[in-house]
Amino acid sequence: MLSSLHKQLLNNYQQDFPLSPTPYLDIAEQLGVTEDEVLAAFQVLSEQQMISRIGPVIAPNKVGSSALVAMAVPEVELPRVAEQISRYSEVNHNYERENRFNLWFVLIANDERHLQAVIEDIEQQTGFNAMLLPMLADYYINLGFELNLND
Repeated sequence: MLSSLHKQLLNNYQQDFPLSPTPYLDIAEQLGVTEDEVLAAFQVLSEQQMISRIGPVIAPNKVGSSALVAMAVPEVELPRVAEQISRYSEVNHNYERENRFNLWFVLIANDERHLQAVIEDIEQQTGFNAMLLPMLADYYINLGFELNLND
């Protein structure tokens, strides 16, 4: 069960995370708790897999090179391959889709050469081909969600 602090952290800091040398202290002061309580709460949320990371979302191809990638992976292999892909620091997120191409992920690298090298390594390590899907148009989708803090 989520504590009030957990809910506030999830609700209030999906966006507008403080950009300062002491963001966790800033959050603590805003919420009236200690910095250690904020850090411990984020640790619990991470351990419970309610958050996977704290970091920026950078518009595609504004810094470095990025690509949407799709793979056709037999269902029995999907958990293994998804776990392997998630280990790459260049992978922003991956998810299953109902399609022949059932595993999709976003890859971000410092340049096109590095991006291609990671794709080749993923193909070699997983045993499956990757299909790069270039961005033709830029759409913004707000992936934030609001929690009911009264529950």
